[in-house]
Amino acid sequence: MTAHAKLSASGAHRWMACPGSVAAEEGFPDQTSSFAEEGTLAHELMELGLLSGRPCRDFEVYDIDMADYVQTYVDYVNSLVLPGDSVFIERRVNFSEWVPEGFGTADTVVMNGDRIHIVDLKYGKGVPVYAENNPQAMLYALGAYAEFVFVADFETVRISIVQPRLDSISEWEISVTDLLKFGETARQAAEATQDPNAKRIPGEKQCRFCKAKATCPALYKLTADTIMVDFEQIDHPPQLSKLTDDQLRTVLENKPLIEAWLGSVEQIISRRLIDGGKFEGFKLVEGRTVRKWSDEDRAGETLVDLVGESCTYTKKVISPAQAEKLLGKKNKDLIADIIVSPRGAVKLAKQSDPRPAITAAIGDFDALDDE
Repeated sequence: MTAHAKLSASGAHRWMACPGSVAAEEGFPDQTSSFAEEGTLAHELMELGLLSGRPCRDFEVYDIDMADYVQTYVDYVNSLVLPGDSVFIERRVNFSEWVPEGFGTADTVVMNGDRIHIVDLKYGKGVPVYAENNPQAMLYALGAYAEFVFVADFETVRISIVQPRLDSISEWEISVTDLLKFGETARQAAEATQDPNAKRIPGEKQCRFCKAKATCPALYKLTADTIMVDFEQIDHPPQLSKLTDDQLRTVLENKPLIEAWLGSVEQIISRRLIDGGKFEGFKLVEGRTVRKWSDEDRAGETLVDLVGESCTYTKKVISPAQAEKLLGKKNKDLIADIIVSPRGAVKLAKQSDPRPAITAAIGDFDALDDE
């Protein structure tokens, strides 16, 4: 495995926060997923849309929904570009001045006078990604700065993260002076990963996609310290009413991390059993299944003969989102007066969450959301 693969820009949120994760991941195979493949297709379409100047829907090989989402990114980038700007699409940038063998591919780099603008497309919809202090984008900015520093006297860097499936465009600006300070922090973090005794420091962001989290002793210890403290037996936890606010807060703050770790443990054991291995006390079983028609057309014909067409088929109005997509942006206001947005379920969130706190009476909302 090369140094680039170990210390990639996309993995900077992990190796900068947990230097021991780099050595811990060695030996774990690279895995792809349908989500990763979908993201690759979206980036291919993004490049086509920007370079050709044609609408993304013109490229019929791609899904229409994907074309509309990627068009949001293309339109945003085009709105940034002014006459005389230099624009680079899928630009390979080298930040090895700060991180050994560090290089990657920035989705879009726009040179606008004394400003470098990094615009990143995130096609996923599971995890919101924000521009502020985003280490991946900042490393890309360092690479762009190193390449073009002799061409212009840059003063600021603007980072934009476009996540169209979450209807999110996050923007943040940093001075070149502060970017270079970040570069020194990245240099120190990269050096720390080379220590054979590099510490493992668990945390929600760095552990989320770490291949080694299921077998990580530091994450196990954090879990034990958080939810097993003072437990004589795991199946006899202390009464919640006896926990202090600080203890309850610690559990809530670490809930996503602990849930991710538990899921990773289950996944690694399941994989062992699928591969023919054994794990004492556990086995693979078939989950609950939902019956379905082997041939829907034949089922429809048969049921119409047996119970009639009105009992066989159901009719449902399409959703507001589907209707807006059919009407297009120019005409969606025609149905605005017949759309309502019910209040969502109440759920806990960290104080740092950008959504406003609920001040109305709880009775005005649906039941507390457990997700």
